[in-house]
Amino acid sequence: MDEFSGQRERLLATLRSQGITDDRVLAALASVPRERFVPVAIRAKAYENVALPIGQGQTISQPLIVGMMSQLLRLSGNEKVLEIGTGSGYQTAILARLCRKVVSVERIAELSQRAAIHLAELGCENVELHTGDGTLGWKAGAPYDAIIVTAGAPDVPSPLYNQLKIGGRLVIPVGGEDSQELQVIMKRESGPDITDVCDCRFVKLIGNAGWNPDDSN
Repeated sequence: MDEFSGQRERLLATLRSQGITDDRVLAALASVPRERFVPVAIRAKAYENVALPIGQGQTISQPLIVGMMSQLLRLSGNEKVLEIGTGSGYQTAILARLCRKVVSVERIAELSQRAAIHLAELGCENVELHTGDGTLGWKAGAPYDAIIVTAGAPDVPSPLYNQLKIGGRLVIPVGGEDSQELQVIMKRESGPDITDVCDCRFVKLIGNAGWNPDDSN
C-alpha cells in the first residue's frame, strides 16, 4: 500500500467502466506509479483522469487514452513496439509490461533523459530510448509489430506505415491542430485498413513527416 493506492483503485474502476477491459492493460496500469511521471508540484493530481503538463509544452496523456491506445494495440507479450513521443515515459512504462521490446523516439532531449531516469528506477530493461524526429520512425529497429503515436499528426506519416510489419497495427491521432480522430491502421497485403475510434486531442506531432518543425508552438 502507498499514499496513492486508493486513488489508483478508483481510477482503475473508472477506466473499467469506460471500456478498458483488457486484463493485461489493466494490470499494467495498476502496476505503473503515474505519480512518478508528473511534476512534483501537481503530483496530487496524478490519478485524476486528465492530461497533465510535464514541461516543454508537452503533456502526460489522460489515463483513459493511455489505456485505450494500449488496448487497441492488442499486444500479447511477444511484440516489438515502436512508440513515437516518449514524453514523460508513462506510456512507455505501460508498453514495457505488455510487449517484448519498446523502441521509443522523442524529439525533446530533456524529456527523453528524464524519462530514462524514471524507467530505470522502475526496472524497465526492455526499453530502448532515442532522441530524434519521430515522424521518421526508427528505421534501425524496423520492422515493428505495432506502432503507437502519442501526438496528433495531420496525416499518417509514411515512414511509420512503411516500418510496420504486414499484419501490424498503427494507433495514431490524425487531424487538425486542435482536435484529431484516433485511428487504428492495420497493414495488410492489399494496403491500409483504417478504423476510426473516437475524437481526441493531442499536442502536435512535429517533424518532417508531421507538422512543420518551424511551427512547434
